[in-house]
Amino acid sequence: MKNIDLNLLLIFDAVMTESSISGAAERLSMTQPAVSNAVARMRQVWNDPLFIKDGRGIKPTTFALSLWNQTNGPLTMIKDAVNPQEFDPSTAKRRFRVACADIMVDLVWLPMRRLIEREAPHIDLHAVPYSRLNASTILPNAEADLVIGVLEDMRSSDRKELLFQGEYVCAMRRDHPLASQELSLERYLEADHLLVSLSGDAEGFVDTALKQMGKSRRVAVTVNHFASVPAMLLGTDLISVVANTVVAKEALAGKLHITVPPVAIPSTQVAVSWHARHDRDPGLHWLRENIVHFARQEWAKYGPACCLQTLACKASAMHSEKSRKELH
Repeated sequence: MKNIDLNLLLIFDAVMTESSISGAAERLSMTQPAVSNAVARMRQVWNDPLFIKDGRGIKPTTFALSLWNQTNGPLTMIKDAVNPQEFDPSTAKRRFRVACADIMVDLVWLPMRRLIEREAPHIDLHAVPYSRLNASTILPNAEADLVIGVLEDMRSSDRKELLFQGEYVCAMRRDHPLASQELSLERYLEADHLLVSLSGDAEGFVDTALKQMGKSRRVAVTVNHFASVPAMLLGTDLISVVANTVVAKEALAGKLHITVPPVAIPSTQVAVSWHARHDRDPGLHWLRENIVHFARQEWAKYGPACCLQTLACKASAMHSEKSRKELH
């Protein structure tokens, strides 16, 4: 590492940040061939490939990740000291990568894109895959700038901000045989179940809870995205325990019946997370601030109306109405 050109480290940092040679060139106001030549010099100096082709992009080697984790903090401090960071959304050219499930894309991407069209026309927003299997490695491996997901799956060392707290409900079509009666554990276990599994595993947290009770259920269908859940429930005899945000619109429209699951399931905290190395990145702060705003705003439209407390109030009201009619 003797006599290393600081410019090489700055270019290396840009390539790692953008996961792209062309993106780094644009970020640094350099030509793509110049960045490619710099990467070639890095490979000679550090005797490592550094970046490997991965589809249309590039993926850092283990050595590159280790090097970046050691140099990113000091480089950021140097850049801040010499040239304090500024971010003007109206002129900035950035590509942000956010790891999240499709339910968050459905919740946030439309208002974010409208904002970008109005105020930040050169900002690109890309969603990248997220599941519980890779939740703890996305940020340290620089696979995304932000992660939106379940708080308990995130690394304790990463920065976090809570978006909202969701609850799990059991959903089914309105005229489902189980919709007209109390959902006991026995009836629940006899039904065919739909499971959303982003990882591909055919067992979820409900199955874990059931195993602790010495029980099991039949997971008849799995899907790897949340968007298909309402349609699957509306058109079949399947039932599913999902976060209330997944079925809120259809439930409020009276298309789906939702009730309290007969299995004790803790509420879920959804948060946005970022790596400490981006603490002083004003562009990422702008993105995070707006995602937090829109997520909470959209959640407020549907989530509280489909929470378990509301369900309990509705059930109580229905019971009172039924008792009143029986008296008359």
